[in-house]
Amino acid sequence: MAEQKVKLLGFWVSPFVYRVIWALKLKGVDFEYIEEDIFNKSPLLLRLNPIHKKVPVLVHGDRVISESYVIVQYIDETWPQCPLLPQHPYERAMARFWADFAETKPIAVWAGGAEREKATKLAMEAVEKIEEAVKGKKLFGGESIGYVDICLGWMSYWLPVWEEVGGIQIIDPIKFPATSSWMNTLLHHPVIGNNLPARDAMIEDFQKRSKDISESGWFKDIIRLHLHS
Repeated sequence: MAEQKVKLLGFWVSPFVYRVIWALKLKGVDFEYIEEDIFNKSPLLLRLNPIHKKVPVLVHGDRVISESYVIVQYIDETWPQCPLLPQHPYERAMARFWADFAETKPIAVWAGGAEREKATKLAMEAVEKIEEAVKGKKLFGGESIGYVDICLGWMSYWLPVWEEVGGIQIIDPIKFPATSSWMNTLLHHPVIGNNLPARDAMIEDFQKRSKDISESGWFKDIIRLHLHS
């Protein structure tokens, strides 16, 4: 039976898209990458993901999967080599817990005034929990990259850029040595280090869009939800 083609719709600077890229690369899965303009969405993206209308979208034969966490889990179950999630049910549950924990904590580098101060405080409190979880470990997955490493991997590259653009510091290497060491280890892994967007281009793009992001209704709704819930 012919092998089914794999396609990935993404956006060059999206950390959610890179989760999927890393998972596919770790598994050794060949795929076609299709760049999307998320500010001018193509008919293909709207057809494949009519509910959320966003990237990433994975197409595997005639199957279409959206949402980065869901896609990474699908990849792990479809291609068993280099497993990402632990085999034991409890350890799998804990991996999903930490991935969800990090996802639901705000990193509001573009918030302003009192909201920015509160959001920064909440972000640092979240990092304190991550610091305890990764202490004494090379990676969340042990000696090899696992599901939590992929899901939290954006912290190692995107967060320092956001810190620079936003003029704040969340990851202090002295205060968070285990987290800083984990970030450094992840960036030096060839699959991660060789599959990242250009940093200078990221900074330029985020600086250009920071005002629009901070003034947008969806961003304010996210900040309000996290700070006042």
